[in-house]
Amino acid sequence: MVRLNDLHPDEHAHMLARLDGISPIESAAWVTPPALADAKVALVSTAGLHRRSDRPFNWGAVDYRLIPGDVDPADLVMSHASTNFDRSAYQEDLNVCLPIDRLNELVGSGDVGSAAAWHYSFMGAMPDPANFEATGEEVGRLLAADGVDVALLIPV
Repeated sequence: MVRLNDLHPDEHAHMLARLDGISPIESAAWVTPPALADAKVALVSTAGLHRRSDRPFNWGAVDYRLIPGDVDPADLVMSHASTNFDRSAYQEDLNVCLPIDRLNELVGSGDVGSAAAWHYSFMGAMPDPANFEATGEEVGRLLAADGVDVALLIPV
């Protein structure tokens, strides 16, 4: 990830200007999950991943795609819209954007209780996170209904 101070001055100014008007996200009460060895864990990525049969993400999309826990990595496509995003690491290893193999290894070793049946992907590159409020709450309800204790957020 590039640091803001490492950007060209014009890009630096552009990124700072995009912060104007973004509302802070209010914090909620802390919830203590069970120990990881007893927890069900889901992955939530902003890499714009979806199955080949799913509708691709469009610029500004605030919806999400379901990723089954047993997905074949060859069936996943990235339709992240940012031209500034380097896809080469994803092309070499899905786990860069959706660490599903690492999660399954942790489940296999007993360090994590279980992996969720479903994981979720959003399209990142959204300057105002408040735009995700409705779909974020919907995914939260789906995670709760699936008995998920921990959602690991993978920002891309």
